[in-house]
Amino acid sequence: MTIRDRIFDKLDELNMTQKEFSEKTGIAQSTVSDWRKKRTNPTADKIMVICKVLNVPVEWLLSGIEPEGVRGNPADWYAIDADTDSGFLITAFNSMDKGTQARLLGYVEALMKQ
Repeated sequence: MTIRDRIFDKLDELNMTQKEFSEKTGIAQSTVSDWRKKRTNPTADKIMVICKVLNVPVEWLLSGIEPEGVRGNPADWYAIDADTDSGFLITAFNSMDKGTQARLLGYVEALMKQ
């Protein structure tokens, strides 16, 4: 199954028209129509907004693999929207010095053992 197949399957599942999808993503309706007619996939710059509107993880859209690993092995990487709690945590973590990062990881490990 291709990216475009997953998009149109999800649109069907959500009972969302191509016009509604176009309006919510800001992607031209003609572009969305081309994906279906010409059997092409969206360009990389559109992936994040598509995932946000369809409420699906990037991993699923690109590969069909569920993040929980129910359709394969768990992913070795994640694409995370910066405007989410996870994105905030990653941004904060990346802004810390190495010592503070190590302390935080120690706290997380201790919390995971509870």
